[in-house]
Amino acid sequence: MNNEADIRHRFWTELSQSPFLMVELKGSPDHGMPMTAQLDPGANHCFWFYTTRENRLARGGPAMAQFVGKGHFLFACIDGTLVEETDPAVIDRYWTRDVASWYPGGRQDPHLMMLRFDLGRAEIWRADMSLRGMFRQMFGGDVREEMRSKHVELTL
Repeated sequence: MNNEADIRHRFWTELSQSPFLMVELKGSPDHGMPMTAQLDPGANHCFWFYTTRENRLARGGPAMAQFVGKGHFLFACIDGTLVEETDPAVIDRYWTRDVASWYPGGRQDPHLMMLRFDLGRAEIWRADMSLRGMFRQMFGGDVREEMRSKHVELTL
């Protein structure tokens, strides 16, 4: 696996283990907000979020999402577009008890909506150093070269 493919694979693995991102609309004065991504292993071009029509992200449009892996060994900033998902099969596919606990009106609540985040470009950093790199860092050595190979810009 080449470096880009390795980092891409690592991103999807880490996101599936902790699917929480900060999401914001580009050009909006509003801060980003935490959202839980619904992931489909076969759909590596998008993910989904349940929300309400009153949510500040509901209008959709160009957006950014930031992700930090569980152990803080992977960071990503993802460019994309939020659009309303209207396919009832997709909306039903991800409906679970956990999701239902956030929406007391249930699956048929008229305020409920699903947003699809169509992925564009991403910048991803791995922050896990080799044992050699950790020793270098402990003793004030230069670790920049090793870390350069753990950063990619790619289209997801």
